[in-house]
Amino acid sequence: MSLKIAIVGRPNVGKSTLFNRLAGRKLAIVDDRPGVTRDRKFATGRLGDLDLMLIDTAGFEDVTDESLEARMRRQTELAVKECELALFLIDAREGITPSDRVFGEILRKAGKRVILVANKAEGRQGDAGTMEAYTLGLGEPIPISAEHGEGLADLYAAVLEKIPGVGVEDDDDEDEHAAAGPVCDELFEQDEAVDDGKPIRLAIVGRPNAGKSTLVNKLIGDLDRLLTGPEAGITRDAVSVEWEWQGRAVRLVDTAGLRRKARVQEKLEKLSTADSIRAITFAEVVLLIMDATHPFETQDLQIADLVEREGRGLVFVLAKWDLVEDQAQTLKDFIEHANRMLPQVRGAPVIALSAETGYGLNKLMPAVLKLHRDWSTKVKTRDLNDWLGMAVQRHPPPSVGGKRIKPKYIAQIKARPPTFVLNCSRADEMPEQYRRYLVNSLRESFDLPGVPIRITVKSGANPFERIAIRPADRLKPRQKMDLDREVKAQRAARAANPPTPGAKKAVHKAKPIRPSTRPLRGPGSRRPGPKR
Repeated sequence: MSLKIAIVGRPNVGKSTLFNRLAGRKLAIVDDRPGVTRDRKFATGRLGDLDLMLIDTAGFEDVTDESLEARMRRQTELAVKECELALFLIDAREGITPSDRVFGEILRKAGKRVILVANKAEGRQGDAGTMEAYTLGLGEPIPISAEHGEGLADLYAAVLEKIPGVGVEDDDDEDEHAAAGPVCDELFEQDEAVDDGKPIRLAIVGRPNAGKSTLVNKLIGDLDRLLTGPEAGITRDAVSVEWEWQGRAVRLVDTAGLRRKARVQEKLEKLSTADSIRAITFAEVVLLIMDATHPFETQDLQIADLVEREGRGLVFVLAKWDLVEDQAQTLKDFIEHANRMLPQVRGAPVIALSAETGYGLNKLMPAVLKLHRDWSTKVKTRDLNDWLGMAVQRHPPPSVGGKRIKPKYIAQIKARPPTFVLNCSRADEMPEQYRRYLVNSLRESFDLPGVPIRITVKSGANPFERIAIRPADRLKPRQKMDLDREVKAQRAARAANPPTPGAKKAVHKAKPIRPSTRPLRGPGSRRPGPKR
């Protein structure tokens, strides 16, 4: 069983760095600026032979109003409440600050097991801060360097001392771990096989302040899981949330808002944007959240095109639907506009909802599951070739250079997304318009609305084609060397004496045959002899 550990402390003491170090991969955004982490971020990790469930938290701020810092503090308090062990990080180079003393008192009153960790203690610069940490009354501080991985052995020993027996597992636990297999990464692993037992990876993307985090909180039924508020750009990390809907496991990934590339100037926002794009790349279905009062701006079109190019299923979500007056006409206009501007995902489901009131939430997950099934579909080869015959008969391929392209055979080579290979003659000359016609006909005939479809056109090898054998291929190695040497000498001679421009080549013409002037003689005549 994994030990749940919360990494807490004031801003910019290295919590996310230690989180990434124990997780074994860079999951949390790290920057020199304080206050980068805002939401609680969960991940599995290891410390020695200990399996850990890590919780990365926001920096502790001593405020209690309704500001963003106060909401971040409540997220940290929730992490302390649900953990089994808290790692209280301090900056050994700066020493103990008043915020450290306030937070240390809160941890002492919470009644949780606490290990005091003095981070950034590499070299001798942190010796004074480490000694000063004894004044907090939380036991002996453990000097470490999360950036360089120093002191983790001492931290391992401190964990075993705080929670005796945490590293001892009985046979049942070992069998359970062996059956479970390796732990999958939230965003990295991707299985091409269709397996209903695995969770559906669902990424929520959109422009800033479109209501993504509010929607996730409403879906899982926990309004305090993700940090929300009227401020734009609250979410910075891609936060993964495990959820179950009607017995089906779902992994929700909330992402930071995506702005136009020209407006992204700061390093921190660039990291957040890269994290969001990475979440799209490793998702299966993507929810594009748009403000219903201002839908389909330029950035929304670019995000939808990115999702299609990555081959992911796309669902349009019109959030804040309670603010729209003429809802029926607005929805109709939106669907027409989506089919016209994004024909490559024609028929993608459109869900109008309000996360505040709960309107339309019951339609979201059925649409996601249907799209996921269509995205994972496999079509029989016989049905594909029957469709190909009817599609070619309905609209024959065009003629290029006086010769018609002849489709011969089609087969599906993979799913997720559906990918097909079309074998035809003169494949490199097939127009893009006819390829789009085949994609649209395939989507309509097999009921695959909104699913990205890939068709690769290639020409088959001619089995009657023979490879011409040159005379030089029959020569022995020594003869080939002599022939190559002679060819190089001739080329060098031609290069040294190039032909004069304008000079005409000598043409040898055969002499014309002139008719004879002698009279013809009969068979009995004889040639006269010489004159005497």
